[in-house]
Amino acid sequence: MKKYEIVKKNIDFNDIIKNGNFRKSPYYYIYYKDTYKDKEDNIPKFGLAVSKSIGKAVVRNKIKRQLRVIIDNNKKLFQNNRNYIIMVRKDILNISFHDMEKQLINLMQKGTKNEKN
Repeated sequence: MKKYEIVKKNIDFNDIIKNGNFRKSPYYYIYYKDTYKDKEDNIPKFGLAVSKSIGKAVVRNKIKRQLRVIIDNNKKLFQNNRNYIIMVRKDILNISFHDMEKQLINLMQKGTKNEKN
């Protein structure tokens, strides 16, 4: 992910979580919120949240690196003009990278089938 594709501000995180919609699976919570259509940058933006209950810093950073690669490889699944917060659940420690990717793809595809734009 590029720097301009990242949601960094705490205010933005809280706004997306409180006022947006969400999807969930045993491994992820994905919160998303549409942005204004008149903005010039209509790219999706992402925020990653890995709780301290997942593990120590090395484990959390590894999971975040893996998620960034998954997002970069599957950008076509994410809608433009939308911001996403991806929260990781503790069960993620029990699956491989390939399974992490499949679960995230399935969760995103399940959501796009239900939404008609």
